Amino acid sequence: MDIEKANDTAIERMMESRPMLIGMGVARDVIPGMSDDLLMHAGPPITWARASGPMRGAITGALIYEGKAKDMAEAQALVESGKIKLEPCHHHHAVGPMAGVTSPSMWVYIVENKTHGNRTFSNVNEGYGKVLRYGAYSEDVQERLHWLNDTMAPVLAKAIELSGGLDMRALIAEALHMGDEGHNRNKAGSFMYTAKLAPYVAQAAPNSELAAQIIKSLGDNALSVLNPVMAACKAMAETAHDIEGSTIVSVMARNGTDFGMRVSGLGDRWFTAPVATPQGLYFPGFSEADASGDIGDSTITETAGIGGFAMATAPAIVTFVSGKPKDAINATLEMYEITHGEHKYFTVPPLDFRGTPTGIDIRKVVETGITPRVNTGIAHKDAGVGQIGAGLVRPPFEMFQEAFMAYAEKYGFA
Repeated sequence: MDIEKANDTAIERMMESRPMLIGMGVARDVIPGMSDDLLMHAGPPITWARASGPMRGAITGALIYEGKAKDMAEAQALVESGKIKLEPCHHHHAVGPMAGVTSPSMWVYIVENKTHGNRTFSNVNEGYGKVLRYGAYSEDVQERLHWLNDTMAPVLAKAIELSGGLDMRALIAEALHMGDEGHNRNKAGSFMYTAKLAPYVAQAAPNSELAAQIIKSLGDNALSVLNPVMAACKAMAETAHDIEGSTIVSVMARNGTDFGMRVSGLGDRWFTAPVATPQGLYFPGFSEADASGDIGDSTITETAGIGGFAMATAPAIVTFVSGKPKDAINATLEMYEITHGEHKYFTVPPLDFRGTPTGIDIRKVVETGITPRVNTGIAHKDAGVGQIGAGLVRPPFEMFQEAFMAYAEKYGFA
């Protein structure tokens, strides 16, 4: 078997993908397999009994939003009774940041890969702090969710339609040249996203006051583009999956308890290990002792060659996740050691426009002992609190070892 050729195919498919943000829709209407008794969540499969505090908080908040529960006790009873099912976003061509919980009546972005035809989805970003994806579910969180989904999303959906769609690969490439890395720092991308859609929001909104509110909401949220970026990265990475013989990682995701990944040539099996606690900067009054374990589907960005792998494009991110500008450069340089290639379209100005390290190869991780670098937000370990900081984390090495052994067994190298 020609492993190198299989990996060439995997990352070529990933890089040549052209994900377009084509619209929005209600989750139950557009996501394959979504139903009224299902909640999707970040990371590999999880049960209520093993769920982290922020995951339980987000599940509770989503069921309150859907009118199915009034508090955490009722939410727990519904999930444990089997009346509400929990399934990973990744099982439905979707992704969600942090807890990633998406419920049937929430609006989601729709991204279509114009090269390969696959569609992917992600929910709407709430902003920083005390929000559902970080496990908060109080009345003010619910009010924000309803405004985003009931008021903003239908107008934004029409605006995206009027725009003819947004080329997300081109937007990401430009944002990298403007100081973003595409995961924790999305300021430039969010500004571009807002500027591109603003004229169409003005057309789509029923009045100028609402148009102004929506444009301001997008512009004030430095993460407004994160969710479409994640869906775009999912659309790209998905095409690298199921390549016979490939050792390229096609999914990395965390649920607050387990870090999980899938490998292109190993089918839909999840390889998992316990998550680590991110190291970083905390909001005033909080410390590492308050932090939840690593959580979120946003590692799909690193899987596609941006995020922690593109830190050299975003030296200012160290003011948010700790470190010095040279650390951002070194982070990207290190990731070339464990990837199969360099991206054709995502390039790094400080490295003479070298392509970002793309295509995590499990063989190289095991051989070098170097694990991927990930930029991430940090949630409080208890449900109901929300975001308490941001930092850096790495996946557990044993997960890659397990995948390597499974690969050797499947392909007769044991």
